[in-house]
Amino acid sequence: MDAAMPDKDVDSTVFLVNREHKISEDYIPEVRKTNVYGMSQSMRSDAAAALEEMFKAAKDESKISLATVSGYRSYSKQSTIYSRKKKTLGSVDKADALVALPGASEHQLGMAMDVAQRGSSQLNSGFGKTKGGKWVSENAHRFGFIVRYPLGQEEITGYAYEPWHVRYLGKEYAKAIYQAGVPMEVFISAHRLEIYEFLIHAVEDEVLP
Repeated sequence: MDAAMPDKDVDSTVFLVNREHKISEDYIPEVRKTNVYGMSQSMRSDAAAALEEMFKAAKDESKISLATVSGYRSYSKQSTIYSRKKKTLGSVDKADALVALPGASEHQLGMAMDVAQRGSSQLNSGFGKTKGGKWVSENAHRFGFIVRYPLGQEEITGYAYEPWHVRYLGKEYAKAIYQAGVPMEVFISAHRLEIYEFLIHAVEDEVLP
């Protein structure tokens, strides 16, 4: 069952994190610094290698220089960021739309990275209209990443559009989600239903005379 439901395994590349599915305060992944330009560069090793490959391809294929802005964050770091945003905006609802609660951030997994065009560390929706943002949207899946919070899916993901936030899933799942054109939550739910149906039919076949 664990192998069939990788979204429930915190060490799996497809572990689902959102407001309903949180990470333990004690969870600390093994991360390394990515060999690319930018700030806050740490990610899990498999995600870091994929990010390095993606940045190189952007440069080689389209002469786009990307930069890291924010990678791995501990539970306590996320708690600090959330508290600061809540104080700045003066509203829990407004803060919740923009920043994940501690334990509900993919950054704690070490498999998420906020990216920008080199020379600009600002993270806003305008990135999606830049040459770099468009390239990331169209090509990230080739390297195992998805744009995690797509435009128009805010009610499902629970967060505002973030063209800069990419999440590593591995090439197989990233390609499938990209081609499906749905948020990770929808894809995982459909995948889980397929597994349930398979298991039910397998049990039924076993008990048949």
